[in-house]
Amino acid sequence: MEKLSSLRFTRRGFIGALGLMPFAASAARAADASLTFDELYGKFGVLGLEFSDKVKTLAGRDISMKGFMAPPLKAEAQFFVLTEVPMSLCPFCSWDADWPDNIVVVYLGEKQTFVQPSQTIEVRGTLEYGSWKDPETGFVSLLRIRQAEYSTV
Repeated sequence: MEKLSSLRFTRRGFIGALGLMPFAASAARAADASLTFDELYGKFGVLGLEFSDKVKTLAGRDISMKGFMAPPLKAEAQFFVLTEVPMSLCPFCSWDADWPDNIVVVYLGEKQTFVQPSQTIEVRGTLEYGSWKDPETGFVSLLRIRQAEYSTV
C-alpha cells in the first residue's frame, strides 16, 4: 500500500507540474526578451521611420540588447548612447560627425564605470519608446532603456 501512495504522490506531482508549464514557458520568454538594432524599426512611413511591432510589444518590459557605448558627454554621466557600431569620437563634440540612426539611449539604474568604445556590451533594462526630453540635460530621445545595467561581452 505504501508503494501505491508513493505512486499517487508522483502522479499528483506530475499533473501539478503540467499545470505550471505555461508559467515556466512565459517566464523563459520574458527572460529572453532580446532586441537587436535590425529590429528597432518596422518601415518608413509618411512621418519617417516607424517603430517595429517588436519594439511596441516589448515596451515597458525588461529586455537585453548588445552594442557599443558611444563616448559619454562626461565621466560622471548616468546615461550613455548604445550604438550598433563602435564610435571613437563623442558625437556631441564634433559638428561634422554623423550620428547613426540606430541608437538607443541608456539610463543607468546606478552609476557604472564606462568602457572603451570598441568593447561590445550587453545592456539590460526596461524598454521605452516615443519622444522624451530629459529635464536635466535637455537631451531628446526616441528610444530608451531605463533602470539599466551593462556588462562586457
